[in-house]
Amino acid sequence: MNKTAQKHTMKVMDMTQGQPVRLILAFAIPLFIGNIFQQVYSMVDTMVAGYNLGDNAIAAIGATSALYGLLVNFASGMNSGYAIVVTQRFGAHEEEKLKEAIAGMMKLDLLVTAILTVLSLAFLKPLMRFMNVPDAIFAEAYSYIAVICAGMVSTICYNMFAGILRAVGNSRTSLYFLMISSLLNMGMDVVFIVGFRTGIAGAALATVIAQTASAVLCGIYVFRNYRSILPGRGDFRVTGKMLSELLSQGIAMGLMLCAVDMGSVIFQRANNGLGGTIISANTASRRIIGILMQPLSTIASASSTFVGQNWGAKKTGRIKSALKQVMGMEIIWGLFSCGVVYAFGGMLVRFTTGTADAGIVGNAVMSLRWHFTFFPILGCLLALRTAMQAMGRKKAPVLSGCLELGMKIFSASVLIPKLGFFGTSITEPVTWTLMLLFLGMAFAIQNKILSADGRQAVLLPSVCCRRGGSDGNRGYCTHSPFRSS
Repeated sequence: MNKTAQKHTMKVMDMTQGQPVRLILAFAIPLFIGNIFQQVYSMVDTMVAGYNLGDNAIAAIGATSALYGLLVNFASGMNSGYAIVVTQRFGAHEEEKLKEAIAGMMKLDLLVTAILTVLSLAFLKPLMRFMNVPDAIFAEAYSYIAVICAGMVSTICYNMFAGILRAVGNSRTSLYFLMISSLLNMGMDVVFIVGFRTGIAGAALATVIAQTASAVLCGIYVFRNYRSILPGRGDFRVTGKMLSELLSQGIAMGLMLCAVDMGSVIFQRANNGLGGTIISANTASRRIIGILMQPLSTIASASSTFVGQNWGAKKTGRIKSALKQVMGMEIIWGLFSCGVVYAFGGMLVRFTTGTADAGIVGNAVMSLRWHFTFFPILGCLLALRTAMQAMGRKKAPVLSGCLELGMKIFSASVLIPKLGFFGTSITEPVTWTLMLLFLGMAFAIQNKILSADGRQAVLLPSVCCRRGGSDGNRGYCTHSPFRSS
């Protein structure tokens, strides 16, 4: 192989062979570090704003977080659905269909992003009024969320390029770009808030600039190093069958997250009515939950890529074996993080927000203890749900999202008005338990199907990352995923 070819070789991980847990962990570790850096965006905004602008700034950032989550997670959820199709095509070694799937993914992502950006900016103030954002922080909250919504395209473009990389087993490269953008975000937060005195709008601008940097860098890398799987001009004439498959997976994922986030918007609307102290407490607890949830969601996400590739290759026996071990890892982390929160919850809240308000700290700690007691249940829920999505089993995960929506509506209309922030704190733990019971029954039915398929599985020959290849059993290689070098 000449130097020019070596320069443009691709890093892929074929998960259809090799030890499942080793493959999943090798994929998950960079993904975990990347997710932590992504959480740093929110954490740094909260810390810099809290230390320099006070508790009202924390409340202003937190008061609209569920609204932005609804918008961006719907688009990102659709993108994740498209990526399932890409992952399955890669696992099946179908090169032309892989290119067609990526082409459809790009077209649909850009269309959805444009629509959501325009609609969110046009109806932002009415949506904030619907969410009961207090008048005392309304102007600050609007200045923050308007800038974030305007920069939504950067977030979704990064997720699209990172999704392509993850579909072919490369979870490392997007990590490097996230590290760069996180450092940029921290530096610009200080410049805008402390140096230029721009308030929390400066924190939002810093985040958008950092996200744009990560999207541009990741896009350049994909186009330079993955040309052999990227679509050419002819591939953008996507067939109706492929569009239907992409939309089916995308809408299912988008609706599931939309149902979850719609519930969060209604949930936060009720919580916003409890006042600034409770909003700040909830914001602080959500930031800590977001950080400590990363191992759970990362392992589940890595497992999803493993399941998608092996489902495409029809190696269903590997899926069942890996899923049991993944759930064991999720339970262990859930128990560990629960212990951390019970021991150091108050310290974490004070460090995160810079607050000395006893009401904020006490309420945040109560929320943390309720949530983390149920973290092992959440881990099993995430593992089951992502596995079913990766196999193309859409109905049960979507219905589980509707169950979560129903529980949050019930909480907003009954529990929070009667119980206050205690009702907020217990809603998600109860919801996770009900969702796990529901998905457990659904997966038991699916498991019978897996057993039947496993007896008839067609074990496709692997032309990439075979034993004795470039990285042995790990299945990691730096050549074309469809041709041996």
